[in-house]
Amino acid sequence: MRHTDPAGRPRTTPPVRGRPTTPWGRPAALLLLGVPALVFALITWQVVAHGPLARADERLSGSLVSRGASTQFLADLGNITVAVPVLALVLLLVARRARATGGDHWWRPSAAAALLMAAVPLWVLPLKELIDRPGPSIMGPGTGFFPSGHTATASIAYGGAVLVLLPWLRGARARRAIVVVAVVLNLGVGFGLVRQGYHWPLDVVASWCVCALLLSRPWLRTRRPAG
Repeated sequence: MRHTDPAGRPRTTPPVRGRPTTPWGRPAALLLLGVPALVFALITWQVVAHGPLARADERLSGSLVSRGASTQFLADLGNITVAVPVLALVLLLVARRARATGGDHWWRPSAAAALLMAAVPLWVLPLKELIDRPGPSIMGPGTGFFPSGHTATASIAYGGAVLVLLPWLRGARARRAIVVVAVVLNLGVGFGLVRQGYHWPLDVVASWCVCALLLSRPWLRTRRPAG
């Protein structure tokens, strides 16, 4: 029922409970999606055309390569045999916790993260084949180094694990800590891959851009306040 003001004109109804809308929500979402997409498009164009950015990337890589046990360890964190079991363990624990609470669709977050992980080779391998970028000289005459599959595996595995864990963590400090851990892990993987000479820097950055796009939608759903 609508109420009237003292002059007899109808007043607006009280606000409806639910998720609040903000004027900056949509621009922020577009920025979150648009920037990685534009950066990836720029990098891909430069790599395909072997433009100035790609040439600078190769010169930079030559000055960064210095193999060692510590950087090999960091690079190995992007291996399927390391990153995927970590994600699987987190998804299993979260799914069991969600099921125990009796919530509807308890399986969806874990299933979504698992699908993102399974989709990694579906976009990495075709791009490698299509772009056919040679690797650093230390890797020999092979091609297919763009984008970095190890970077993509680490980004989706550790990023997906954080996304499904965040709603179950109490306190802003714990949430910030786990996000920082995931970011540091992924930076470490990228640094290790470049330092060991397994990839050019732009191979790593390009994978980060695509993974940011893939992870941004569940991130927005996780951050949206409940009504």
